[in-house]
Amino acid sequence: MTEAENPVRVLIADDQALLRASFRLLVDTTPGLLAVGEAGNGDEAVALARQQQPDVILMDIRMPGTDGIEATRRICGSPETPSTRVLILTTFDYDEYVFAALRAGASGFLLKDVLPADLIAAVRVVAGGDALIAPGITRRLIAHFATLPEPAPARPSAALASVTEREREVLALVAGGLSNTEIAGHLQLSLATVKTHIGRLLAKLQARDRAQLVIVAYETGLVVPAR
Repeated sequence: MTEAENPVRVLIADDQALLRASFRLLVDTTPGLLAVGEAGNGDEAVALARQQQPDVILMDIRMPGTDGIEATRRICGSPETPSTRVLILTTFDYDEYVFAALRAGASGFLLKDVLPADLIAAVRVVAGGDALIAPGITRRLIAHFATLPEPAPARPSAALASVTEREREVLALVAGGLSNTEIAGHLQLSLATVKTHIGRLLAKLQARDRAQLVIVAYETGLVVPAR
């Protein structure tokens, strides 16, 4: 099936009408993409996500009423929208927003001054099932965990009960910010084998993408950041 027959369906959620119109124009004039709705706040985004079943939502964070992070949490955690992925698009590059968005289930995080071509590429990446988390964001996520005190893990280690020893090794390296190619070299595995392990980790840990795996690794205590 061609892109024209099966376009990436995009929902745009932003409280500024002018920005929504601009993003919609960009989406609708890009081959293989189709805008399926606009939302001015988080509640509208959740309702439209359930109604339209978009592949990707461009989600602003700061909106009146229900904000983008809470809307992301509801959408990514709902059985009514199992395949919808959220790409956070915001003016604010604050760590607290990055971490909250990733914990809520977002698959990517971009600033609104992103170039149009990069935004389109990001939509395709997220629609394809990958996380759009730059190495710099991963490093900041690790640094964030390193600044926290050492209480009991936020998630019980039992969450890792079904994970094999080799999968734990792969998960730890993912949490260290290594790419699939780097993991393959470190463990002397083929790239295909690494991808298989990561696919199994995603399924076993009910994680949507790589960013969620990083969070699980730290919140279960599998990886303890250097202090």
